[in-house]
Amino acid sequence: MAEATRLTGIRVVVMGVSGSGKSTVGELLADRLGVEYADADGFHSEANREKMSAGIPLTDDDRLPWLHSIGDWLASHQHRGAVATCSALKRSYRDILRGHDEGLWFLYVCGDEQLIAERIDARTGHFMKGTLLKSQFEALEPPGDDERAITEDAARPPDEIVTSFVASVVRRLSNDAGTWRAEL
Repeated sequence: MAEATRLTGIRVVVMGVSGSGKSTVGELLADRLGVEYADADGFHSEANREKMSAGIPLTDDDRLPWLHSIGDWLASHQHRGAVATCSALKRSYRDILRGHDEGLWFLYVCGDEQLIAERIDARTGHFMKGTLLKSQFEALEPPGDDERAITEDAARPPDEIVTSFVASVVRRLSNDAGTWRAEL
């Protein structure tokens, strides 16, 4: 918990394809950090939800207002911190989010297609259909070395992912000595 206290004001986007465990990890991370949590699914328009429910992939134009809404929400939490889940599959999507809040961190929950497909097939009541998984993997652009991102394996238990992420961020910020507070 002492490590989490050092991260006061941090804003994190938990990213990855549908079924990677973003929501579970995001909720745990927000709880560990003592900050507000939002699932990006709640920011989708009704039209987007209907398209995904029908198995129709969203276009970049469909996603644009959604990404700006998430970015606005995160930016409004700059002093108290927040965690949001968002697929953020493309770098251009992450750039939009960073355009609202340059201090964002990304936690990329990465898993192989078979594991993720099994998870999607097992869940009920979600509007995201398993038939869209292929399109998500095709669109996926993992974070680059120049992005403030930590990659964690979706096959690990969620609490281990959170613990590893927090430790990695603290380590990175400690290596940057006096500059990290200004970045948060």
